[in-house]
Amino acid sequence: MGLDTRAKLFLVLSGVFVTCLLVGDIIGGKLVQTSIAGYPFTVTVGMIPFPVTFLLTDLLNEFYGQRAARSVTWLGFAMAVLAYSFIFIAASIPIASLTQAADWSGVTEEAFQRVFVSSRRMIVASLTAYLVSQFVDIWIFHVLKRVTSNRWLWLRATGSTAISQLVDTITINFAAWSGILSVAQILNVIGSAYVLKILIAIGLTPLIYAGHALIERVLELQPVPIAAQGGAQPALAENLASEVQSVDQR
Repeated sequence: MGLDTRAKLFLVLSGVFVTCLLVGDIIGGKLVQTSIAGYPFTVTVGMIPFPVTFLLTDLLNEFYGQRAARSVTWLGFAMAVLAYSFIFIAASIPIASLTQAADWSGVTEEAFQRVFVSSRRMIVASLTAYLVSQFVDIWIFHVLKRVTSNRWLWLRATGSTAISQLVDTITINFAAWSGILSVAQILNVIGSAYVLKILIAIGLTPLIYAGHALIERVLELQPVPIAAQGGAQPALAENLASEVQSVDQR
């Protein structure tokens, strides 16, 4: 099946996006402590792959348009639901009796439950925040792109991330911790997490320019024109469909 460069890149970006989203959710239960300029932060290791999703969302927005970016957002959500469905099914199956032996050094029932299904509320909060923030990011990105007449890539990339991650941070923390932590404690967590996310967004700016340059100069692909943003995804779908049809006819 012969796909053109634009279709191949779309599949790669989508695959990496979904992988980073799922891995970030699965490893997110581990908390680590760090400090920036003497200010202490307690964050999840899920923050390692999640910034990659910011970068990929901007590239999808830029080179494939709003509808393609929204489609990948829904794909990520569906794959997360599918992954958690398998995890919950696996958790419901009784573990082998040999794992209860005193000398057993492998995964125990308690360890599996603690790592994968300890907080369904957090999972729901995470998926809700993901959907809301992604759609905000995509919308803000294109508003800024249209207002600036396709100039100032740094502004639409960082600006959309700054706003969407504020929405994400507020949504997930209130959904996850309401009734468990006080409002003051929740606001403290939100403040710390958001400051770190903003610093990461600013740090990603050079990588956004590098990715943009790589796609334009090496792959020789151009961003979707502002006027064609809404129709970018259907055009890509038609391209993929035509490629499949051509293979079937051989």
